[in-house]
Amino acid sequence: MLPGAGLFDRHAKYHSNVAETAVRLISGTSEWRTAHRGAVIGLLELSSVDNTHQSLPLNDRKRETETRLSERYRGFARSDFLELPVMAAYARYYKRFGKTYHVLLQIESIVQKGKRLPKVSALVDANFIAEMDTLVLTAGHDVGKLQGSICIDVAQDGDGLTQMTGTAKAIPAGDMIMRDGQGVCCSIIYGQDNRSPISAETSHVLFVAYAPVGVPADTVEAHLLLVEGHVRSVSPRAVLEQRHLLLAD
Repeated sequence: MLPGAGLFDRHAKYHSNVAETAVRLISGTSEWRTAHRGAVIGLLELSSVDNTHQSLPLNDRKRETETRLSERYRGFARSDFLELPVMAAYARYYKRFGKTYHVLLQIESIVQKGKRLPKVSALVDANFIAEMDTLVLTAGHDVGKLQGSICIDVAQDGDGLTQMTGTAKAIPAGDMIMRDGQGVCCSIIYGQDNRSPISAETSHVLFVAYAPVGVPADTVEAHLLLVEGHVRSVSPRAVLEQRHLLLAD
């Protein structure tokens, strides 16, 4: 059990504190549950986090993860990666939209080309380390930049977002997305918008893991715990606001 964290409750777990009203209530629409039956969304919200500096423990975790991945996947070709159950589930999802799962490309660069995990910021890096370990796609949002009610939904014709690079994208109908009061904040296919990303000023963060059918709920559960552990290596006093799963069943 992680320091400061209770046992995982896949239905819901909320920890109250002074800023209790800031906890984001997130639901899944009936359209999402119907279109993506068997999918899982993992939610991890932490407040009182420090994203202004890196830490030696987090950098050590990067090097340990790189070594572990190189040993775990030594000699792997792309076909071998695509036989991994979690990777295969994402590959099927992305193929529907004519895309390649970018985590596959990233892990190939680490294992086959010896690339190192990047240094962006503590919160972004904590998430990325866990993604490479579990293969579970996860976005990180600054809670203070999200507006109104939040839901997990399915994209319709006409939905779009502006990526973090400033590029406007029309989201393909059927993609899994997250909406807030101002529009789409994230899409599996096109990633996060430019309104709510983590920045150096972020002190309250929401990580959202998107798992299509075929990715076990237990894998998403373990992934959230791993992300939280990495964050706590930098922010040991982080407050757990919520950690739970939404199941499209």
